[in-house]
Amino acid sequence: MHEIVQDYYGKQLQQTSDLKTSACCDISLVPEWLKPLLTNIHPDVLSRYYGCGLVCPPLLEGCRVLDLGCGSGRDVYALAQLVGSTGSVVGVDMTDEQLTVAKEHQAYHTDTFGYDNVTFIQGYIEKLDELNLEPGSFDVIVSNCVVNLSPDKLAVLAGVNRLLKPGGEFFFSDVYADRRVPESVKNDPVLYGECLGGALYWNDFLRLSKQAGFIDPRLVTDRPLEITDPELAPRVGKLSFFSATYRLFKIEELEDACEDHGQAVIYKGTIPELADEFSLDGHHAIETGRVFPVCGNTYRMLNESRFSEHFEFIGDFSRHYGLFAGCGTDMPFAKSGSVDDEAACC
Repeated sequence: MHEIVQDYYGKQLQQTSDLKTSACCDISLVPEWLKPLLTNIHPDVLSRYYGCGLVCPPLLEGCRVLDLGCGSGRDVYALAQLVGSTGSVVGVDMTDEQLTVAKEHQAYHTDTFGYDNVTFIQGYIEKLDELNLEPGSFDVIVSNCVVNLSPDKLAVLAGVNRLLKPGGEFFFSDVYADRRVPESVKNDPVLYGECLGGALYWNDFLRLSKQAGFIDPRLVTDRPLEITDPELAPRVGKLSFFSATYRLFKIEELEDACEDHGQAVIYKGTIPELADEFSLDGHHAIETGRVFPVCGNTYRMLNESRFSEHFEFIGDFSRHYGLFAGCGTDMPFAKSGSVDDEAACC
């Protein structure tokens, strides 16, 4: 699989328009406030971008960030502007051709930004322990439509958990399927390169995440993928695919269900660009100044992460009222791509 991916992204694809599906590219997913960052990035880097929107969680200034499968470096150079001169970004990729593009333009971005805070490393994302990266040294790890390309996704998630600081998060976009992908799709070089063949069944992803130590994965956004290519569509059969962004927090005391301890939070509105509302995930759109009931896991995610100073916290863990209302086990993705964010739920 490594050879298939290296050939597809290193030799077969030469620019974004060479992609045959929308699985790995949709500029419309980039928030308006992030789009100006792209104007500072070299055109050659932008033209070799094959990700899902722009994977940049809020509040990154001063953070140490790792980008898994950084490709030509587009997201690395966007993140470099967000972490600023006091932060740093490390990009890892296995494809020589992509890293060559990223490194060729490093001096250009140093001149543009006024500082050099990026490093590129050649390596495999399922072998992060071989890259001389210090355990527990990253505040945030991101990945943009790459984990599906790895033949050992559990190793990727376990490596991420090892590298994150306590309270750190893995914030990443990827492609998922509504059922387990058959071997005929997995073994199709084009479908694999287009991020479909290696897509996990969503429930298997949740299982692997918990096995790797991420007890409560949170779905941030999702959208259905339409396979319109007349040659590829028949090959996927009845499979439905979704592009989704998840955030996984490294917090040891998270519970395997959303438990109600009578807690609530109040968002102060102090995160830049998020004055009116903070969205933790697709079900937690927390308006500024509003008392917002939360389960114990959400309480910990906000209280034990870099977001803590931006919230007031009500309650503790001294009482328990059972499961938090709204927990469900159905497929989390909305077929329409819409998310109901009007009410608090786990």
